[in-house]
Amino acid sequence: MTQTESPFGIYIHVPFCAARCGYCDFNTYVPEGAGQQLEFVQAALLEMRQARAQVGDRTVNTVFIGGGTPTLLGADDLLQLLTAVGDTFSMAPDAEVTTEANPESVNGSMLRELRNGGFTRLSLGMQSAAPHVLRTLDRVHTPGRAVAAALEARAAGFEHVSLDLIYGTPGETDADWDQTLEAALSAEPDHISAYALTVEPGTALAAAVRRGTTPAPDDGDQARRFIQADERLHEAGYEWYEVASWALDDAAHCRHNLGYWRSHDWWGIGPGAHSHVGGVRWWNVRRPAGYAQRLHDGQSPAAEREVLTREEKALEAVLLGLRMREGLGLDSLSKGGVSALETELIGGRVIVADGRVRLTRQGRLFADAVARELSA
Repeated sequence: MTQTESPFGIYIHVPFCAARCGYCDFNTYVPEGAGQQLEFVQAALLEMRQARAQVGDRTVNTVFIGGGTPTLLGADDLLQLLTAVGDTFSMAPDAEVTTEANPESVNGSMLRELRNGGFTRLSLGMQSAAPHVLRTLDRVHTPGRAVAAALEARAAGFEHVSLDLIYGTPGETDADWDQTLEAALSAEPDHISAYALTVEPGTALAAAVRRGTTPAPDDGDQARRFIQADERLHEAGYEWYEVASWALDDAAHCRHNLGYWRSHDWWGIGPGAHSHVGGVRWWNVRRPAGYAQRLHDGQSPAAEREVLTREEKALEAVLLGLRMREGLGLDSLSKGGVSALETELIGGRVIVADGRVRLTRQGRLFADAVARELSA
C-alpha cells in the first residue's frame, strides 16, 4: 500500500433471501430459481474485473459478503467469489474475510468448507431468543438455532464469530431481552452487535404500524434495552468500540466496518451495492436482472455517483468519528462545533480527554443528534 492509498475493502451484496422479513428494507429478493443465482455470480465476477480495470491491483485488506442471505448461494459459489477476489487483486496475508448467514442457512459441514476455503469470520443474524419476537420479525429459525450455529462455526475453526441482535420489537419485554443476551453470551461469540428496531418506510412492518395492527417501537423501551445490553455485555468482558457493537478484544473488531467509519476505500459488488474510492461514491442499480444485463453488455452497473461538498464531508467526519470509541479529535471541530461542545459536556453526552471527544453511554443513545450539534 502506497502512502496515498487507503486500506481497500471488497463488499459483495448477495440480494437473495429465502423469505423477506417484515421489518427489512435491504435490497433483497426471494430467488426465482438456481438460474437467477448463477446469473448473479457470473455478473459479480464481471463487476470484479471492472473494479480491477478501474483501481488496478489494490491490496484487499477485508472482504465482506453480505445480503440478503449470502449462504443461500452455497459453499461452492461463495468460495468461487472469494477465489475470484484473490485472483483479481492482491489479498493481504492477514485479510479479514466475512460472510453473513442466517442460522438456518448453515450447518457444520458447510461451515468447515467455508473456513477451509479462506473465510475467517462469520456474522450470524440471531436477532432474538424469544419465540414470539422472532415471529413478529418474520424470522424462520428456532430460538436455539443461532447458538448452535455459532458453536458449529467455532468447531469449524472460525477465528471470529459475531451475533447480530435486535431490541425494541413490539411485544418484547425486558425479560425477553435479558433472555436474548444470556443466550447470545452462551454461544461465546467474540463480537456482538445490537440494533434498535426501526420502522422503515415501504416495509410490511411500516404498513402494520400504519394500520394499527402492530404498535410502533417505544423509544423509552429501546433506550432501556440499550443500557441493559451495554451493562450486561460489559460485565461479560465485552467493550463497545462502535455505537452498536461490542467485542472481547481489539482483534475481534470488524475491520471491514471500521473501514466504512474511517472513510477508507471500498468497492461494492452486486445489485444496490455502494462504493467509495478516492472520495467518489456511487451505487449500483437495484434489480438483479438489470444489474446482470448491464454487466453482460459491458456497461457499468452504477446507477448514480456523488462527491460530497466540504460541508457534507465535515458533517460525515463528525458522524462517523463519534460512532467509534476512539472518538473525534478536537481539531476536527469547527468554531460552531467547539461552541456546541460545552452544551454537550454539560448534558453529559460527551467527555473530552487527550484532545479527543468521546460519547458517554447517554451520548450513544443520541449519537446522531450529538454529531449534528458538533458539526455546526
